[in-house]
Amino acid sequence: MSETTIASETTRPGFSDNSIAALAYITFVPAMFFLMLPRYKHRSYVRFHAWQSILLDLAAFTVSLVLSLLAEPALHRGAYYLLSATRVAWALWFGLWIATSLCALTGRRFHLPLIGRMAERLAR
Repeated sequence: MSETTIASETTRPGFSDNSIAALAYITFVPAMFFLMLPRYKHRSYVRFHAWQSILLDLAAFTVSLVLSLLAEPALHRGAYYLLSATRVAWALWFGLWIATSLCALTGRRFHLPLIGRMAERLAR
C-alpha cells in the first residue's frame, strides 16, 4: 500500500486578507481593531482598506453633520431640498460602502478619490 501525502502547501488558519479587508468596511470599529491586532497590522492590503474605511466613515459623518445642521433651520422654512440632499448623500455613501467592500473581498485596491491616496500613505 502506498501512503498518500498531503500537499506541502501550508495554509494559515483564520480568515484571508481579502475577507478581513472587507470586514474592515462594516464600521470604523473593526477597521481600528485590525489596525491594532498584531496578526493584521503589518499587512499592507488590510491596512489600506482599514484606513480607507475609517476615512470614508469620517467623510460620511462630516457630510451628514453639515447637511443636518443646514437642513434643520431650512426645514422650518419649507426647504425640503436639503433633506433630499441628505438622502442622496447617504445613498452615495451606502453605494461606496458596498463597492469598496466587494473590491476588498475580490482582492482589488479600489482607490476612492482623495481618500484612497490618503489611505495608501497611511498604510505604508
